[in-house]
Amino acid sequence: MRHADLLLLALLLFTGLSISPDAVQAQARQESRPERKVVERTTPVYPELAKRAQIKGIVKMEVAVRPNGSVKSVRVLGGNAALIGSATDAVQKWKFEPAPQETVEVVQITFEPH
Repeated sequence: MRHADLLLLALLLFTGLSISPDAVQAQARQESRPERKVVERTTPVYPELAKRAQIKGIVKMEVAVRPNGSVKSVRVLGGNAALIGSATDAVQKWKFEPAPQETVEVVQITFEPH
């Protein structure tokens, strides 16, 4: 393994799950109304470096969903840096059930090596 790969791996291993106070507020908002169902889900690709390093964890995101069910934006609330990119890329392609107005949904993606 090259020196740069080892440094990146060390950084990824020491980057833990951190949840901001905004995540707690988002969760409270989520509990006050029923969540929109996902009707089309793209499975995230497990990053090769994370897989080799057996990095597992949860990426938690706040997803703004348009009335037509398409994802408007994704804001990461917490998760391992090695997993965030793949999780957000996948969730941006998701489709939710239609609703009368834009909503904000809290989504969690779990990564576990096999």
